[in-house]
Amino acid sequence: MQKNFLLFLLATVSAHAAISQPVSVTGGKVSGVPARDASITAFKGIPFAAPPVGDLRWHAPQPVIPWTGVKVADKLGTSCIQTIVTEKKPWTYEFMAHNDVSEDCLHLNVWTAAKSASEKRPVLVYIYGGAFAEGSTAVPSYDGEGLAKKGLVMVTINYRVGVFGFFAHPELTKEAETKTSGNYGLLDQVAALRWVRDNIAKFGGDPAKVTIAGQSAGASSVNALVASPLAKGLFVRAIAESGATLAGGLGAAGTKLEQAEQSGVTFATAKGAKSIAELRAMTWQKITEPLPAGGRGGRGGLIVDGSFLPLSVAETMAQGKQNDVPTLTGWNKGEGGATPNPTVTAAAFQAQAKQRYGDRADEFLKLYAAATDEQARVAVNESSWDQQRTGAYLWARNRAKTAKTNAYTYFWDHALPGPDAATYGAFHTSEVPFALNTLYMSERPFTEADHKIADQVSSYWVNFATTGDPNGKGLVTWPAVGEKAETMEIGDKPGAIPVAGSAEKLAFWEKFLTR
Repeated sequence: MQKNFLLFLLATVSAHAAISQPVSVTGGKVSGVPARDASITAFKGIPFAAPPVGDLRWHAPQPVIPWTGVKVADKLGTSCIQTIVTEKKPWTYEFMAHNDVSEDCLHLNVWTAAKSASEKRPVLVYIYGGAFAEGSTAVPSYDGEGLAKKGLVMVTINYRVGVFGFFAHPELTKEAETKTSGNYGLLDQVAALRWVRDNIAKFGGDPAKVTIAGQSAGASSVNALVASPLAKGLFVRAIAESGATLAGGLGAAGTKLEQAEQSGVTFATAKGAKSIAELRAMTWQKITEPLPAGGRGGRGGLIVDGSFLPLSVAETMAQGKQNDVPTLTGWNKGEGGATPNPTVTAAAFQAQAKQRYGDRADEFLKLYAAATDEQARVAVNESSWDQQRTGAYLWARNRAKTAKTNAYTYFWDHALPGPDAATYGAFHTSEVPFALNTLYMSERPFTEADHKIADQVSSYWVNFATTGDPNGKGLVTWPAVGEKAETMEIGDKPGAIPVAGSAEKLAFWEKFLTR
C-alpha cells in the first residue's frame, strides 16, 4: 500500500514538473513523453515543413500541413534519404543513424525541463554533420536530454542531404521565385529556425536566446547561416565544432551557381532525364542508384546562389556583412592528418613537404625536423596541430576586423575510450558526446574521469549558449581570442595554450596560411 502511494506521489510530482500539454505549435497540437530522466519532456518528430515530395522535391521548404487532433510526439521522424550503415570506423554505433529513410523527413525534436511556458530558458539548436551526404537527428549522440538537464531547451533538426539537399539545375533556377537552386538543405535549416522563433516559447524557451551549433558539415552550416541574410535575427550565438579556419571553414568558398547548375545537368543526363519533371517522377531509389563508371554531378555542397548566400562565407565575413554573433569554434587533436600512431616515413614526409610548401619547404623542414622516420612521425602530428590551431586563431583575428562580438577557439585533446582508442585518439566527432553530455547513449567503457570531462565541456557549451561566454563557476578560465596567440585546450588538460610550438612556427604558419 505504502509503495503504491509512493509511486502515485512520484507520478504526480513528475506530471506537475512537466510543461503543460498538449502544446499548440504551427500546424496543430503535440504531446510529448518523459525522457530517461522524468524531469525532462521530449517532443520528437514534430513536422516543421511540408514533406518535400512530388512537385516539392528540389523546392524550398513549404509551410507545414496542418493536422487534426493531438499528435503524440514520441518517436523520432525518419531520416532524410541516405545510405544507413551500422558503423564506419572510427565512427561506431552512437555516431550513426539507424532508422528508416524517407523524403518525408523535415521534422525536429525538442527536449525541455521547463515547468511552464514563461521560463524563457536559453535554446540550443543542433545541426548534424555528415559531409552533407548523411546525418540525422536519430544519431544517438545527438540526444537532447543531456543539455536539457543542464538548463537548455534543446532542439535537433533534420535537413535534406545529398542530391535531394544540394542539387542545382537551370530549370530549377528558372522556376524558383528567387531564381536560384540548390541549398535546399540549408533552406530547411532556416525553416526550422523560423519554427523555433515562432514556437519555442511554448516549451519554456526564449526565442531571443537561440544558439545554433553543429559539427563538421553542421559547423559548415553554422558558418553559412552566420553569413546568410535569410537567417538574420534567428539566433544570437554560434558554435562550430570542426570548425572554422582562416578561409572560413569547410565549404567557405562555396560553388558558384552556374557551376552547380552544370553539375546538375550532367547528373540529369546520366540519369536519362530530359527535364526536372522526369527526375521528379523517378523514385528516390532510382535517383540514388550509383551512376555509371565515370558519371559525375548531382551531389554538391554549399552554393553561392545569390539568395541564401549572396557571397561566399569568406567574402561575407571579409566585407562585414555577416550576422555578427559571439562564436565558439575549434578542432580536435586527431584531425588534419594527426593520429596517435603515425606511419609516415622520413622520405615520404619530406616529399610531401616539398610538394605542399614549395619554396618554403626548407624552412618548414627546419622547424619540423624529419631526418629519421621517428622524427617524421613526431613532426607530422606537431605540424598538423600547429597548423590547425594557428588557422583557427588567424580566422578569429580576421573575423575581428569586421565583428564586434567575441570569438573563442578550442583544441580538443581527449581520446574517446574503447578498444580503438590507441588507434584513433581524439578523432573527428569524438568531442560530440562530451559537449552534448550524452555519454549515456554509448556503450563505451567510460570512467569517472570521462564523466567529469563531459560535465566540464558541456558546461562550457551551456554557459556559452546562455550568455555568449563559456566561462562560469568551477571552470578553468577560457580567454576570448585577442592579440595573444593562444587557444583553449579542453578535455584532458583544460587551459589556455599557445597555438604553435614556437614563435618561429607561428610566423611560418601565418605566412603560409595568409598567402
